[in-house]
Amino acid sequence: MNANEVLGGIWRQAGLPAEALPFARLTGADPVLPSSFAVGVAAQSAIAAAALAACELGHLRGSARQQVGVDMQHAALDCTGWFSLDGRVPDPWDTFSGLYRCADGWVRIHANFAHHRDGALRLMKLDPATATRAEAETVMATWRAHEFEDAAAAQGLVATALRRFDEWDATPQGQAIAAQPLFTIERIGDASPLALTPLREDQRPLTGVRVLDLTRILAGPVGGRALAAYGADVMLVNSPNLPNIESIADTSRGKLSTHVDLRTDEGRAVLRQLATQAHVFVQGYRPGGIASLGFGPAELARLRPGIVCVSLTAYGTQGPWANRRGFDSLVQTAMGFNHAEGEAAGDGKPKPLPMQILDEATGYLIAFGAAAALWRQQQEGGSWHVQVSLAQTGQWLRSLGRVPGGLSIARPDLKPYVETSASGFGELAALRHSAQLSRTPAAWPRPSMPPGSHPPVWPADTAK
Repeated sequence: MNANEVLGGIWRQAGLPAEALPFARLTGADPVLPSSFAVGVAAQSAIAAAALAACELGHLRGSARQQVGVDMQHAALDCTGWFSLDGRVPDPWDTFSGLYRCADGWVRIHANFAHHRDGALRLMKLDPATATRAEAETVMATWRAHEFEDAAAAQGLVATALRRFDEWDATPQGQAIAAQPLFTIERIGDASPLALTPLREDQRPLTGVRVLDLTRILAGPVGGRALAAYGADVMLVNSPNLPNIESIADTSRGKLSTHVDLRTDEGRAVLRQLATQAHVFVQGYRPGGIASLGFGPAELARLRPGIVCVSLTAYGTQGPWANRRGFDSLVQTAMGFNHAEGEAAGDGKPKPLPMQILDEATGYLIAFGAAAALWRQQQEGGSWHVQVSLAQTGQWLRSLGRVPGGLSIARPDLKPYVETSASGFGELAALRHSAQLSRTPAAWPRPSMPPGSHPPVWPADTAK
């Protein structure tokens, strides 16, 4: 399946006008990164969909359609998430993250947050203060893989057993995911079209759109960054009580970044005020989590009729795993990708995909869904709810087919695609945005800044 066909499928599912599709110019072909999966097609089509939908909303606001060009190699490298700070490339993985051989298979543990790492080590009956990776591997060799997976899930930890595709397909969760589309865009209430000012020809297509970004890792922040690249005012809302990982320096490009404590009455009042002036509300809490704080889609539609809500989950909202925490690496492992990639490599060892493509593609689908739902909101009115999940993106990636010989190619050079900018984290080198808009280039005029750098107030002048 080629990228143009894949883009067309995404576009039609959202109900967007077919006459916009010829304005997408997609170049290149898989393999572009060493993988037996069509990761290049996934990256390119998701990024093109996001950029083209933003431009189509701009067209609805009075701006002429413009060409959107996406090169597959650039798109795939864009989705590696590579960056450096002051010349240092951070290691994205904690010592205890990764695959562990068990008595009857493998388990992948995600330990990048200290509370997840310490919880996993306590489950192994190890002292988090003194444990070594070698000790953890020795203990894990005594566990059965699915028993550790279930025990970890019961404690709210993040670990999954390695499965083959056929094993995943046989699970109730695999069957629930297979029965769902790549994403859903649903009207959830009545409202008039929200006011969006007409655009000048030199303004980026999402100028004047206000987006609240209540996400942390990694898909949600990528989606918010894409919306900012197309001109939206994106406000990243972090809790002052929760940790972050260093990739926030890369994914915060173009965003305002504020602290709001939703555990307090004052914090919830601040967020309600922000939401009354927002067009889009993106959140990555587990199903029901944000609603328990008073900011579920139904509550937001009452508070701000016409709003577009975007909900991100790991395993979707249906099936027995709907409430499980999850990250890209774990979903790859659970769904069968690591086994299949290792089988293609021929060395008998599970192998991860060459980038966190489930996160990255889902992030661009967040941006696409937000822009597509805004387009429909402007045409039809109403409040809207967009839903995406890492597992649904995984099912879609699998449907794109395999790439014979894909693992044999060399990883291309990043340097031609890297740009450097000042940031609140230090000198930031990172990948340029890979969607080339012919008239209003994607850009991040706001520098990446640490959480809490901006007050929780929308800027008075949103024209960029």
